[in-house]
Amino acid sequence: MSKLKSIWSFICKHKYLITIVIFLVIIVFLDENNLINRFQHKNEIRLMKEEIEEYRKQFDEDTERLKELTDNPEGLEKIAREKYLMKKPNEDIFILEE
Repeated sequence: MSKLKSIWSFICKHKYLITIVIFLVIIVFLDENNLINRFQHKNEIRLMKEEIEEYRKQFDEDTERLKELTDNPEGLEKIAREKYLMKKPNEDIFILEE
């Protein structure tokens, strides 16, 4: 019985500290929206925003290239020759590698 009294007296003396510790444990580890998950989600959001920005840049570059190709037939011919190795019937192609 004395053990129970000593435990109860400890709880009564440190009730605010115990309450705060329990609250912190719940918030940091046990809650559905705990701090660990929040930091992971924040990191995911940051990575996704960087990915979105990369895709936006690529989209802008591709849109500009497409506009250039539709406006300029010589540009289309240049890309066809360089990328797809197309040629006119009376031409020879030489590929130089560094």
